[in-house]
Amino acid sequence: MPPAAFSALRHRNFRLFIIGQFVSLCGTWIQTVAQGWLVLHLTDSAFQVGLVTTLGTLPILCFTLYGGVVADRVNKHRLVLVLQSLMLFEGLTLGILIATDRITVHWVMALAVFFGFLAAFEVPTRQALIAEIVGRDDLMNAIALNSSAFNVARVVGPAIAGALIATVGLAACYFVNAASYLAVIAGLVAMKVEERPAAAHAAALDAMREGFGYVFGNRWPRAVVTIIATFAVFGFSFMTMMPVFARDALGLDATGYGAIVSAVGVGAAVAALFMAGLGGRTQRARLVLGSGVLFGIVLTAAAMAPGFWSAMLLFAVAGCLMALNGIAANTMLQVQAPDHLRGRVMGFYSFVVLGMAPFGSLEAGWVAEHFGVRLAVGAGGVVCLLVAGSVSWRMRRTRGTGARARIWRTVGEGGQADGRSDGQTVGRSDGRTVR
Repeated sequence: MPPAAFSALRHRNFRLFIIGQFVSLCGTWIQTVAQGWLVLHLTDSAFQVGLVTTLGTLPILCFTLYGGVVADRVNKHRLVLVLQSLMLFEGLTLGILIATDRITVHWVMALAVFFGFLAAFEVPTRQALIAEIVGRDDLMNAIALNSSAFNVARVVGPAIAGALIATVGLAACYFVNAASYLAVIAGLVAMKVEERPAAAHAAALDAMREGFGYVFGNRWPRAVVTIIATFAVFGFSFMTMMPVFARDALGLDATGYGAIVSAVGVGAAVAALFMAGLGGRTQRARLVLGSGVLFGIVLTAAAMAPGFWSAMLLFAVAGCLMALNGIAANTMLQVQAPDHLRGRVMGFYSFVVLGMAPFGSLEAGWVAEHFGVRLAVGAGGVVCLLVAGSVSWRMRRTRGTGARARIWRTVGEGGQADGRSDGQTVGRSDGRTVR
């Protein structure tokens, strides 16, 4: 891989950040796998599995937009440090409850809500912090490397979780996750981040309105948000249903379930490293649209996988396409956003990706409970395909119309027609271009 694939690692703060994040993310995935298996063990209900995920992400739906406003107003480094420390407390509490045999599904639900409230402020702040510690030039590379860490952890974490559940028990998964937060906290403490003067700011509602106006006032951010919102509700819920799919559709135990989740992570990690290698040499707009269409097709096929190995392959490809789409969408929004709006833009992105997930988890859990988990996953894939396909068609049609209008306007003014039809440059409503 060329050195450009690691350009963000030139920054000491980013090196500390990514190492701590990787260790912490491994712990997070260990707890995620354990939680799905724990709720299924406590309730034997696919709907309850989806409900716990829904409750955990409802605070994100309610507070993440305000979290983006806060991220634009405070010391991001300090806020992330405080929130990560509180997340350690959540994992430790669950571990103690399981170890002392006092765990109930209601405790799981309550602590999931607490964690979701913390995430509503931590996610947009952490996303915006990355831009501050690497700068705009290395931002896409930093996002891709951060996604690589996330998805490699998605491989490592579930594998460890499966082994821990089978040998030591569920409580160990939560204790390991709590300990993993010490790595990211140590990295944040070791960072040397310049104090930035607080900018003058308007009332919270006016600040939110400004962020909304930017996102919905530009056609490419609007198109990106449409696709990622659809995926958040109908596509990404396949991960929530994975313990049910592994047990009921494929007849697997906890180890097999961990292997399937790891396969998703392998595909996503490969895609993230590929994007890191590309750096800025890619047409992100085309990548968002193309990967979106393909994701819908592959997820639909994965729902019909007849056995373990075919499911492993198809879910690995789905993970790859999911990561390609997410990295390209995240980078488009961050690179194009003005500096003073980046926190709010990432708050809105987090609201769409994470805050709308409750609806997907609840819907997928209900469909799986009444009609089977294969239909729940397959129907989500079909919806993703239809929406991504329609957005792609509309954007290509709009681009062609805009190019023809520019040609005729130039010719009418007596100039040279220099319209492009190869998609290399895409016009935006604010006069900028996306490559």
